[in-house]
Amino acid sequence: MSFATPSFALDGKTALVIGGSSGIGREIALGFQGAGAKVLIAARGQERLDRVSAELGAEAGARIAYAADLRDVGALATLCEIVRAEHGALHILVNCQGVTEIKPAIDLTEAEYDAILDTNLKSVFFACTLFGRGMIERGEGAIINISSLAAHTGWANAAAYCASKWGVAGITQSLAAEWGESGVRVNAIAPGFFMTDLNRAKMPEARKAEARRRSAMKRMGELPELVGAAIFLASDAARFVTGSSLRVDGGYLSSGI
Repeated sequence: MSFATPSFALDGKTALVIGGSSGIGREIALGFQGAGAKVLIAARGQERLDRVSAELGAEAGARIAYAADLRDVGALATLCEIVRAEHGALHILVNCQGVTEIKPAIDLTEAEYDAILDTNLKSVFFACTLFGRGMIERGEGAIINISSLAAHTGWANAAAYCASKWGVAGITQSLAAEWGESGVRVNAIAPGFFMTDLNRAKMPEARKAEARRRSAMKRMGELPELVGAAIFLASDAARFVTGSSLRVDGGYLSSGI
Protein backbone atom coordinates (compact mmCIF):
# COMPACT_ATOMS: atom_id res chain seq x y z
CA MET A 1 0.00 0.00 0.00
CA SER A 2 1.48 3.33 -1.03
CA PHE A 3 0.82 6.76 0.36
CA ALA A 4 1.17 9.88 -1.77
CA THR A 5 2.14 12.89 0.32
CA PRO A 6 -0.09 15.86 -0.56
CA SER A 7 1.71 18.91 -1.88
CA PHE A 8 2.65 21.72 0.48
CA ALA A 9 4.20 23.67 -2.39
CA LEU A 10 2.65 26.96 -3.51
CA ASP A 11 4.28 27.09 -6.94
CA GLY A 12 2.20 28.90 -9.53
CA LYS A 13 -0.02 30.57 -6.93
CA THR A 14 -0.37 34.28 -6.24
CA ALA A 15 -0.91 35.30 -2.62
CA LEU A 16 -1.85 38.63 -1.10
CA VAL A 17 -1.00 39.25 2.56
CA ILE A 18 -2.91 42.21 3.98
CA GLY A 19 -0.94 43.50 6.94
CA GLY A 20 2.18 42.04 5.34
CA SER A 21 4.51 44.90 6.22
CA SER A 22 5.40 43.73 9.74
CA GLY A 23 5.04 41.04 12.38
CA ILE A 24 3.03 37.95 11.58
CA GLY A 25 2.07 39.18 8.11
CA ARG A 26 5.70 39.79 7.10
CA GLU A 27 6.71 36.35 8.34
CA ILE A 28 3.92 34.65 6.39
CA ALA A 29 4.75 36.63 3.25
CA LEU A 30 8.38 35.51 3.38
CA GLY A 31 7.32 31.95 4.14
CA PHE A 32 4.90 31.85 1.20
CA GLN A 33 7.64 33.04 -1.11
CA GLY A 34 9.89 30.30 0.18
CA ALA A 35 7.14 27.78 -0.65
CA GLY A 36 7.03 29.02 -4.26
CA ALA A 37 4.23 31.59 -4.30
CA LYS A 38 4.28 34.99 -5.93
CA VAL A 39 3.64 37.22 -2.93
CA LEU A 40 1.95 40.62 -2.78
CA ILE A 41 1.63 42.70 0.37
CA ALA A 42 -0.65 45.52 1.42
CA ALA A 43 -0.70 47.80 4.45
CA ARG A 44 -0.98 51.45 5.41
CA GLY A 45 2.69 52.37 5.85
CA GLN A 46 4.72 52.81 2.66
CA GLU A 47 8.11 52.76 4.39
CA ARG A 48 7.56 49.36 5.98
CA LEU A 49 6.07 48.02 2.77
CA ASP A 50 9.18 49.09 0.90
CA ARG A 51 11.42 47.26 3.38
CA VAL A 52 9.49 44.01 3.10
CA SER A 53 9.25 44.40 -0.67
CA ALA A 54 13.06 44.55 -0.76
CA GLU A 55 13.23 41.43 1.42
CA LEU A 56 10.94 39.66 -1.02
CA GLY A 57 13.28 40.66 -3.83
CA ALA A 58 10.77 42.41 -6.05
CA GLU A 59 11.95 42.59 -9.64
CA ALA A 60 12.72 46.01 -11.07
CA GLY A 61 9.52 47.61 -12.33
CA ALA A 62 7.30 44.99 -10.70
CA ARG A 63 4.90 46.31 -8.08
CA ILE A 64 4.17 43.88 -5.27
CA ALA A 65 3.50 46.30 -2.38
CA TYR A 66 0.36 48.41 -2.06
CA ALA A 67 -0.17 51.21 0.45
CA ALA A 68 -3.78 51.96 1.37
CA ASP A 69 -6.03 52.47 4.36
CA LEU A 70 -7.92 49.22 4.03
CA ARG A 71 -10.44 50.13 6.71
CA ASP A 72 -12.06 51.97 3.80
CA VAL A 73 -14.16 49.60 1.70
CA GLY A 74 -13.63 51.76 -1.39
CA ALA A 75 -9.85 51.44 -0.96
CA LEU A 76 -10.23 47.67 -0.64
CA ALA A 77 -12.30 47.53 -3.81
CA THR A 78 -9.68 49.58 -5.65
CA LEU A 79 -6.92 47.29 -4.39
CA CYS A 80 -8.88 44.29 -5.64
CA GLU A 81 -9.17 45.81 -9.12
CA ILE A 82 -5.48 46.78 -9.23
CA VAL A 83 -4.29 43.33 -8.12
CA ARG A 84 -6.46 41.67 -10.76
CA ALA A 85 -5.21 44.03 -13.47
CA GLU A 86 -1.53 43.75 -12.55
CA HIS A 87 -1.27 40.13 -11.43
CA GLY A 88 -4.28 38.24 -12.68
CA ALA A 89 -6.02 35.65 -10.55
CA LEU A 90 -5.46 35.70 -6.79
CA HIS A 91 -5.25 32.21 -5.32
CA ILE A 92 -4.52 32.97 -1.66
CA LEU A 93 -5.63 35.81 0.61
CA VAL A 94 -4.30 36.31 4.13
CA ASN A 95 -6.00 38.84 6.39
CA CYS A 96 -3.43 39.80 9.00
CA GLN A 97 -4.43 43.40 9.71
CA GLY A 98 -4.89 44.21 13.37
CA VAL A 99 -4.75 46.82 16.11
CA THR A 100 -5.52 46.74 19.82
CA GLU A 101 -5.86 48.86 22.94
CA ILE A 102 -5.14 47.29 26.31
CA LYS A 103 -7.20 49.26 28.83
CA PRO A 104 -10.34 48.87 30.96
CA ALA A 105 -13.53 48.68 28.90
CA ILE A 106 -15.08 51.62 30.74
CA ASP A 107 -12.15 53.80 29.63
CA LEU A 108 -12.27 52.84 25.95
CA THR A 109 -13.38 55.72 23.74
CA GLU A 110 -15.70 55.46 20.78
CA ALA A 111 -12.84 56.40 18.45
CA GLU A 112 -10.65 53.62 19.87
CA TYR A 113 -13.49 51.11 19.60
CA ASP A 114 -14.17 52.08 15.99
CA ALA A 115 -10.48 51.85 15.08
CA ILE A 116 -10.26 48.31 16.46
CA LEU A 117 -13.48 47.01 14.91
CA ASP A 118 -12.94 48.74 11.56
CA THR A 119 -9.43 47.31 11.23
CA ASN A 120 -9.83 43.87 12.77
CA LEU A 121 -13.33 42.96 11.62
CA LYS A 122 -14.85 45.24 8.99
CA SER A 123 -11.79 45.23 6.73
CA VAL A 124 -11.46 41.45 7.09
CA PHE A 125 -15.08 40.90 6.09
CA PHE A 126 -14.90 43.08 3.00
CA ALA A 127 -11.47 41.80 1.97
CA CYS A 128 -12.94 38.29 2.05
CA THR A 129 -15.99 39.22 0.02
CA LEU A 130 -14.25 41.46 -2.52
CA PHE A 131 -11.38 39.07 -3.27
CA GLY A 132 -13.56 36.04 -2.65
CA ARG A 133 -15.85 36.98 -5.55
CA GLY A 134 -13.12 36.27 -8.09
CA MET A 135 -12.21 33.03 -6.34
CA ILE A 136 -15.83 31.89 -6.43
CA GLU A 137 -16.05 32.68 -10.13
CA ARG A 138 -12.94 30.55 -10.83
CA GLY A 139 -14.00 27.78 -8.46
CA GLU A 140 -10.86 27.82 -6.32
CA GLY A 141 -9.13 29.82 -3.62
CA ALA A 142 -7.86 29.80 -0.06
CA ILE A 143 -8.51 32.53 2.50
CA ILE A 144 -6.70 32.57 5.84
CA ASN A 145 -7.84 34.98 8.53
CA ILE A 146 -5.47 35.64 11.42
CA SER A 147 -7.62 35.31 14.48
CA SER A 148 -6.44 35.11 18.10
CA LEU A 149 -6.81 33.18 21.31
CA ALA A 150 -9.11 36.09 22.10
CA ALA A 151 -11.60 34.47 19.70
CA HIS A 152 -11.85 31.51 22.10
CA THR A 153 -12.09 33.22 25.48
CA GLY A 154 -12.45 36.61 27.09
CA TRP A 155 -9.54 38.83 28.12
CA ALA A 156 -9.66 41.53 30.76
CA ASN A 157 -8.78 44.98 29.41
CA ALA A 158 -9.26 43.89 25.79
CA ALA A 159 -13.03 43.79 25.32
CA ALA A 160 -13.16 45.47 21.90
CA TYR A 161 -10.25 43.38 20.61
CA CYS A 162 -12.01 40.22 21.80
CA ALA A 163 -15.23 41.33 20.12
CA SER A 164 -13.38 41.83 16.85
CA LYS A 165 -11.66 38.45 16.98
CA TRP A 166 -14.83 36.57 17.91
CA GLY A 167 -16.28 38.28 14.86
CA VAL A 168 -13.40 37.04 12.70
CA ALA A 169 -14.09 33.50 13.92
CA GLY A 170 -17.75 33.89 12.96
CA ILE A 171 -16.92 35.30 9.53
CA THR A 172 -14.51 32.44 8.90
CA GLN A 173 -17.02 29.73 9.71
CA SER A 174 -19.92 31.45 7.95
CA LEU A 175 -18.04 32.02 4.70
CA ALA A 176 -16.66 28.50 4.80
CA ALA A 177 -20.21 27.18 5.04
CA GLU A 178 -21.44 29.52 2.32
CA TRP A 179 -18.58 29.04 -0.16
CA GLY A 180 -17.63 25.40 0.35
CA GLU A 181 -19.40 24.15 -2.77
CA SER A 182 -17.65 26.78 -4.87
CA GLY A 183 -14.20 25.40 -4.10
CA VAL A 184 -13.16 28.36 -1.93
CA ARG A 185 -11.76 27.41 1.48
CA VAL A 186 -11.86 29.82 4.43
CA ASN A 187 -9.85 29.04 7.56
CA ALA A 188 -8.27 30.87 10.47
CA ILE A 189 -5.07 30.72 12.47
CA ALA A 190 -5.35 31.61 16.15
CA PRO A 191 -1.87 32.55 17.35
CA GLY A 192 -0.96 32.39 21.00
CA PHE A 193 1.41 34.92 22.48
CA PHE A 194 4.00 36.18 20.01
CA MET A 195 5.86 39.45 20.48
CA THR A 196 5.09 41.82 17.59
CA ASP A 197 4.84 45.57 17.09
CA LEU A 198 1.14 45.22 17.95
CA ASN A 199 1.67 44.11 21.54
CA ARG A 200 5.35 44.46 22.48
CA ALA A 201 4.99 47.89 24.10
CA LYS A 202 1.31 47.66 25.05
CA MET A 203 1.44 44.34 26.92
CA PRO A 204 2.43 44.81 30.59
CA GLU A 205 5.40 42.78 31.84
CA ALA A 206 3.19 40.96 34.34
CA ARG A 207 0.93 39.81 31.52
CA LYS A 208 3.90 38.62 29.47
CA ALA A 209 5.09 36.58 32.44
CA GLU A 210 1.58 35.14 32.90
CA ALA A 211 1.46 34.20 29.21
CA ARG A 212 4.70 32.27 29.54
CA ARG A 213 3.53 30.57 32.71
CA ARG A 214 0.18 29.51 31.22
CA SER A 215 1.69 28.06 28.07
CA ALA A 216 2.24 24.31 28.16
CA MET A 217 5.65 25.00 26.62
CA LYS A 218 6.40 27.74 29.19
CA ARG A 219 7.44 30.27 26.57
CA MET A 220 6.09 32.61 23.95
CA GLY A 221 6.03 31.68 20.30
CA GLU A 222 8.56 32.75 17.71
CA LEU A 223 7.13 34.21 14.52
CA PRO A 224 8.60 31.59 12.13
CA GLU A 225 6.60 28.98 14.07
CA LEU A 226 3.41 30.33 12.48
CA VAL A 227 4.57 29.89 8.90
CA GLY A 228 4.03 26.13 8.60
CA ALA A 229 0.39 26.45 9.63
CA ALA A 230 -0.20 29.16 7.03
CA ILE A 231 1.49 27.19 4.24
CA PHE A 232 -0.54 24.11 5.14
CA LEU A 233 -3.87 25.96 5.03
CA ALA A 234 -2.94 27.69 1.76
CA SER A 235 -1.74 24.52 0.04
CA ASP A 236 -3.37 21.52 -1.61
CA ALA A 237 -2.47 19.54 1.49
CA ALA A 238 -5.48 21.22 3.13
CA ARG A 239 -7.87 20.87 0.19
CA PHE A 240 -10.55 19.28 2.43
CA VAL A 241 -10.04 21.72 5.31
CA THR A 242 -12.41 24.68 5.62
CA GLY A 243 -14.07 26.50 8.48
CA SER A 244 -11.28 25.52 10.84
CA SER A 245 -9.36 27.58 13.37
CA LEU A 246 -5.86 26.23 13.83
CA ARG A 247 -4.46 27.21 17.23
CA VAL A 248 -0.72 27.85 17.28
CA ASP A 249 -0.44 28.67 20.96
CA GLY A 250 2.13 26.39 22.57
CA GLY A 251 -0.69 24.61 24.41
CA TYR A 252 -1.94 27.76 26.13
CA LEU A 253 -5.64 26.94 25.88
CA SER A 254 -4.99 23.28 26.64
CA SER A 255 -3.58 24.22 30.03
CA GLY A 256 -7.04 24.99 31.42
CA ILE A 257 -7.72 27.53 34.14
